[in-house]
Amino acid sequence: MTLKKTFALPLLLSAVAAISACSTGAAHADEPGRHPAYLHALSDLRAANWMLEHRRPEDGAIADDELIARDEIGAAFNEIKRAAIFDGKDVRYHPETDVALPRDGRLHKALDLLRKVHNDIAREEDDPGTRGLQHRALEHVNAALHAAEHAIGEVRKHDRMKE
Repeated sequence: MTLKKTFALPLLLSAVAAISACSTGAAHADEPGRHPAYLHALSDLRAANWMLEHRRPEDGAIADDELIARDEIGAAFNEIKRAAIFDGKDVRYHPETDVALPRDGRLHKALDLLRKVHNDIAREEDDPGTRGLQHRALEHVNAALHAAEHAIGEVRKHDRMKE
């Protein structure tokens, strides 16, 4: 009987500690740390990609720049996701996007989101193990930004030709 009592209290305390750790993990998934903004960047990349994928019929043919931007967003997403996993973040946690979406159209919305992503992941990286991931992600985001800007320029040129 005393053997049961001896093990019951430590077992109960361990169970309470484990439950407590699990329940606070999701709440603190994006707390400041080595990659405090990577989860927000992932959400913004999802939204930017959605903007590029969901075209209206009046948008015309898919421009090569839009395809490049989508490919670069996917590559940046993979690098940022790896960095977030490396840091122990819960990548299933999807915070809201941080950018108020403008009225200019889907390409402008994607561009604003990509700028936010750039700002989120360009912060000083103190973990040498993820600096390469951060650098590659920034390269992909910059390439996506350039492609989206070029696509906007092409749309404007096309619109001027129609006038």
